[in-house]
Amino acid sequence: MSQVTEPVGGQAQPLVEHLLELRRRLVWALLGIALCFFAIVPFAQPLYAFVAKPLMAVLPATTSMIATDVIAPFFVPIKVALMAAFLVSLPNTLYQIWAFVAPALYQHEKRLIVPLILSSLMLFAAGMAFCYFLVFPVVFKFFAGMTPTGVSMATDIDKYLSFVLGMFVAFGMTFEIPVVVVLLYRMGVITFAQLQAARPYLIVASFIIAAVLTPPDVLSQIMLAIPMILLYEGGLLVCRMIRPRTREDADNDNTDRAEDEAA
Repeated sequence: MSQVTEPVGGQAQPLVEHLLELRRRLVWALLGIALCFFAIVPFAQPLYAFVAKPLMAVLPATTSMIATDVIAPFFVPIKVALMAAFLVSLPNTLYQIWAFVAPALYQHEKRLIVPLILSSLMLFAAGMAFCYFLVFPVVFKFFAGMTPTGVSMATDIDKYLSFVLGMFVAFGMTFEIPVVVVLLYRMGVITFAQLQAARPYLIVASFIIAAVLTPPDVLSQIMLAIPMILLYEGGLLVCRMIRPRTREDADNDNTDRAEDEAA
């Protein structure tokens, strides 16, 4: 009669180790956000003034923003400080994600992920800057000019912050189009000919997405759709300078992984 023994180590131990590593990386990421928040929170009021500047610049001199909630004057600047802390600590957060997934990546994937993260950060920041410095002044001036006679344009600070954050995310995410295009092409998911053939559909989709993500005015929709189209063309330009991943590359990676496991 054979004796059944409990496995020592087995597959449970690697899973536990992965979970512990994931918890450690999450803790470091949250600590980074917390440290940045406590460093930024004393400047919460000036930060909110900076965020509100595009709207305040077009309001009449006798008009100001309002707070319809009792706690809004306190919590809205805190939200701005938290958003700024998340953005400032984003490199640390992405590094923790990278450190967690790096052991499972091939060498070519490690070489690809670093420029991918850096370009994503720069493009997201560029999208927010484009929205703040170019879109907001035009859109808010348009809204202020369309205010009916006898109506005072007094915007609630909490609703204004929600609007601004939504626009920041919309423009930041749409500015990631070149990264998505290059990544899909480099990994061999889609060919360059397919990317070129998709250009007319992308133009239509850009205006549809802009209509959904932006306020119901033609001006802001155009100011989001046009950059999306240009960024797609930028992604195609980068694809011309690189080659897609081939089956031979995949076979070489599998061979390298087998040799590493055998070692």
